[in-house]
Amino acid sequence: ELQLVESGGGLVQPGGSLRLSCAASGFPISNYYMYWIRQAPTKGLEWVSSVSSGAGTTLYEESVKGRATASRDNAKNTLYLQMHNLKPEDPAVYYCVRGPGGGGPLTSLSRDAGYWGQGTQVTVSS
Repeated sequence: ELQLVESGGGLVQPGGSLRLSCAASGFPISNYYMYWIRQAPTKGLEWVSSVSSGAGTTLYEESVKGRATASRDNAKNTLYLQMHNLKPEDPAVYYCVRGPGGGGPLTSLSRDAGYWGQGTQVTVSS
């Protein structure tokens, strides 16, 4: 069964850190582009990071560059997002998303594209 289960969200103080995890089952994450996409209340979807299929090349949205590290553990079939120096603009539901079959990237940013986990809430507050 195809499944993505995110965890690791919660309440973090400004400047704090957390690590999000996405445990995948039913497919090998190394064969697919994998994404972290977030959505804050009243805002649209925002791409945060991607990890390419195969080589696992990572890319980051400008506002998290230098503060976020995406990685994957192929043996555990798990995707991670380590974030440091969390800021007031970071709170959102963070989703783990699998790209389309064939190992290529998503062609659009929408809930209809890719396969989505249920999300994990990140809150930044003192």
